[in-house]
Amino acid sequence: MSGKKILIAGGTGLVGTRLSEMLIDSGYEVAHLSRNPDKYAHYKTFKWDLKKGCLDENAIKYADYVINLAGASVSDEKWSGSRKKEILHSRTQSTHVLCEYLSKVLHHVKGFISSSAVGIYGNSGDKLMLEESAYGSDFLAEVCKQWEHSAWQVHNLGIRTVIYRIGIVLSNKGGALPQIAKPIRMLAGAPLGSGKQYMSWIHIDDLCRLFIKAIEDAQMQGVYNAVSPHPSTNEEVTKALAAVMHKPLVFPNVPAFGLKLMLGEMSEIVLGGSRVSANKVLQTGFTFEYNQLQEALESLYDKNS
Repeated sequence: MSGKKILIAGGTGLVGTRLSEMLIDSGYEVAHLSRNPDKYAHYKTFKWDLKKGCLDENAIKYADYVINLAGASVSDEKWSGSRKKEILHSRTQSTHVLCEYLSKVLHHVKGFISSSAVGIYGNSGDKLMLEESAYGSDFLAEVCKQWEHSAWQVHNLGIRTVIYRIGIVLSNKGGALPQIAKPIRMLAGAPLGSGKQYMSWIHIDDLCRLFIKAIEDAQMQGVYNAVSPHPSTNEEVTKALAAVMHKPLVFPNVPAFGLKLMLGEMSEIVLGGSRVSANKVLQTGFTFEYNQLQEALESLYDKNS
């Protein structure tokens, strides 16, 4: 398998950084797409410009597989009108540009792997959501629908396409977990809202192994939930993290109305949630290294909390 060339859009983000390392360790070659290629970058880098809708054609000629992780963070700042546009546009436009170049440049790309999110199911309570389940109707669900629709255009070019609906990625380098850990470390940790909302999570290394699986398993096609087999509630995550960090939880739950005041519409991320099934991905023969929340958190926090 080694020697295959992987082009990653969004390669310097949380998932892209770890995935690049794991691909190199598995014997692949890796290149990134970047707005400002740096000649001292760790990886071969090709230029693209989403505003102008163009990219260096050599990137497409280089690649055996293309992975798209590009997209503005949903949790970095409040959702103003312009921020919501950016969240949507950064995902759909990156896919459109890749699709356009895949349709017009002579290439040997054998697979396209796109990210989406479990946010597509909206706030679905404790009902177990499968890939065929109904979509939500809130802002994030709408973003995911359009994001996936743009990825399907690549499938229509005759390129094998895999779309991962990613849960909450557990990493101590970024994403949701350090934000949950910070108040716990300061002895101010508490579940959010009712605490009963589900967080369908996945350890970052398992997620990266899923991306590698999608490259290597030619049978994989279509949409898969990228979540561990054991979703947990917000309260369970908070309590497990406090236990792993050897900190007490001294505060009652943070009330929902306070979070809405603080975060506005973005509070949907923490107050809503969905309980998402990993069955389809398990049926491909994939085995999770981190099935249970406790072991996932211990791998990230136990030694250095």
